Amino acid sequence: MTFVTRFAPSPTGYLHIGHAFSAVLAHDQARAVDGRFLLRVEDIDHTRCRPEFVGAIVTDLAALGLSWDGPIWRQAERMQTYRSVLDDLKARELVYPCFCTRRQVAEASPGNGFDGLIYGGTCARLGPSQVDARLAEGAVPAWRLRLHHALSLTGDVIWQDQEAGVQRWQGEGLGDVVIARRDIGTSYHLAVTVDDAAQNISHVIRGKDLFHQTPVHVLLQMLLDLPRPRYLHHRLIQDGMGRKLSKSEGVRSLRDIFTDGTDAGSLVGHLRSMIAGASPWDSV
Repeated sequence: MTFVTRFAPSPTGYLHIGHAFSAVLAHDQARAVDGRFLLRVEDIDHTRCRPEFVGAIVTDLAALGLSWDGPIWRQAERMQTYRSVLDDLKARELVYPCFCTRRQVAEASPGNGFDGLIYGGTCARLGPSQVDARLAEGAVPAWRLRLHHALSLTGDVIWQDQEAGVQRWQGEGLGDVVIARRDIGTSYHLAVTVDDAAQNISHVIRGKDLFHQTPVHVLLQMLLDLPRPRYLHHRLIQDGMGRKLSKSEGVRSLRDIFTDGTDAGSLVGHLRSMIAGASPWDSV
């Protein structure tokens, strides 16, 4: 099996050292086994993504001495593909329209899960005539996965994380997640699952902040009869307060670090020293 992995940032800001850690790790793992390292720009969220950040991603990765194989994929160019997959899920009644506001979601939620409030299933109980009436009024819905129905078709979701081992998930902690947002027509869950299969990704390397999203992706792989990659959710680079680095928190960007005089080669060397000693893949 050819080792194929990817670095897939969202162009919502400049890359920071946490992104660099993930990119270097994925790049070096691919190169170590004569595999392929792909660059995918996850720019489906037109409300937050900016063209200038796409160019900055390319510039910063080149400054780090990283190279990728093949053309850069842009998710914004694949919206029709995601719509087709969503139409298939609709036809199989695996998703349903949700008209709830954030406030309504909060009021009806049974509590917090892995990724914030668990949806209480309000719109899952709407009848066809109620749905038709809302659509006739011009309401634009999000589309949520019928989780328990999906699991009744697939059984337990089982996946492999290189560090955490074999994982078994029975639906806890997430609920009926959004598969297509009302404002962009798809979601991270749907787009990343479809694209990993389309790009023949064999090994997914990403941060531990996405660990609890993975069961949804594996469930979609099972429902859509897609191959299942192996996963490594690496440790997160944290700030001085022990918090995950975040663009929204104003963390210093790579370009700020370079502007201040830090040599890109020295930074990559430091990152590789942090990675050294770990052998993420015992086999490929």
